[in-house]
Amino acid sequence: MKLRLLAASAALGLLATGFAQAPAVASDSRGPRWSACDFDARLECATLPVPLDHNDPRGKRIDLALSRLKAAGHSRGILLAVDGGPGGNQGMGRTAPLHYADTPLHGSYDLIGVDLRGNGASAPVQCERTTPTAAFDSRPADSAFPAILADAKASELACERAGGDQRRYIGTVAAAHDLDQVRAALGERKLNYIGYAYGSYLGAVYQTLYPQRLDRMVLDSVRHPDWTWRQQFMSQAVAIRENVDAWADWAGDRNGALGLGSSQDEVLSTVEDTATALATAPVHGTTRTAFDATVGAMADDRTKWADLAHYIRSLTPASPASPSLAPTASPVLRSGILEATTCETPWPTDPEVYRRDMARYEADFPYGLGVTRAQPWACAFRSDPPEAPPQIRSGGHRPGLIVQAENDPQTPLAGGLAMARRLGDRVITIPDDGSNAIYAKRGYRCVDDQVNRYLLTGDLPHATRTTCAGAPRPDVQAD
Repeated sequence: MKLRLLAASAALGLLATGFAQAPAVASDSRGPRWSACDFDARLECATLPVPLDHNDPRGKRIDLALSRLKAAGHSRGILLAVDGGPGGNQGMGRTAPLHYADTPLHGSYDLIGVDLRGNGASAPVQCERTTPTAAFDSRPADSAFPAILADAKASELACERAGGDQRRYIGTVAAAHDLDQVRAALGERKLNYIGYAYGSYLGAVYQTLYPQRLDRMVLDSVRHPDWTWRQQFMSQAVAIRENVDAWADWAGDRNGALGLGSSQDEVLSTVEDTATALATAPVHGTTRTAFDATVGAMADDRTKWADLAHYIRSLTPASPASPSLAPTASPVLRSGILEATTCETPWPTDPEVYRRDMARYEADFPYGLGVTRAQPWACAFRSDPPEAPPQIRSGGHRPGLIVQAENDPQTPLAGGLAMARRLGDRVITIPDDGSNAIYAKRGYRCVDDQVNRYLLTGDLPHATRTTCAGAPRPDVQAD
């Protein structure tokens, strides 16, 4: 993940006047005790006890799970990376150093990974698994709203029961304090940081709280500094629709090769006709909901635009639908990190707000499961949210670097540009590209070279905003 809500889950104080007081760091002067990681011998692992409540440093403690890949050459310090979320690392966590093992960064940095609190091996927070009563539908009927609302409340109660007192201490502010505990425990004056998606927001919060303890920072695919989590999620549906519209315009210019229509409107009409047919007669097991999700996902990736056209043409009623399986209840616990973190910003408590927004999103943004970004979420019923994040500020820290695809549907472009203005950072944008998480992941050499140069030498691009090419559109001849 990233900032996109999981489909199964999405059924679904600081003012501008000053900085929060950072808690004192109290750690073992001997530092963490490292040993070979049991999941990969190339890494060293350790645990670091940190306060559950950073405002009560002598109170209960939890263990953060850390990893390290020592610099191959002379180390200029530590570099820590956080990928995805909200709250978690989307499988990166302690394996993060391996992601940079074959980059120039390994020669100059001790690469550090961490499972953020509440996630992975760092005191994971959990929810009881519930069985929804409302069918999962990308275009739900109005009559389904009471069940959708009840399911959201049941989800919150299930998280409350399983998460206990720990949940209120899972959030971005606590995670930022944890990062500074890691820095101090490793005996470093400064932290170097790479943050993707949710990790970008965590890095910005760290800079706000600890501007003098940050050295170089790269924020990739950036969460908007001023939006609530609900606003962030709702913006995703809009961005996905923009990508679908761009794809339809491209496909309309290639009707001879793709056969979906000779204009954007005609292509979208074909898409909607297909969705309508699938609502009553799924094809090869593909339902309307699955179709809407796939259209949104494939439209984001320019390299799959021709494949998307072929996919739509393949959905003819030639084969009987596969039987659908009714959901079954399971007593197994699941991760509660998403609900724990996203409740740190306000959510509406009036059901009519969700009803109204769902109706608009179902009509305007059906693709990519857009309605799930507007429907009720567990946080509408949360009674003990974590500490609210501060207003993002630079604190006088020298500029860093932001990487942002212009058509990223998970963390839209507006967020990256707003963060750059707030922090005074330089920006690398990738035009006509829907990628999320770019540096050292997409093979975009222009991006990788500039990020490496900054992290290794401190040299930023000269221009406030530069561009790098992304993956090209398919080579399909226009009419």
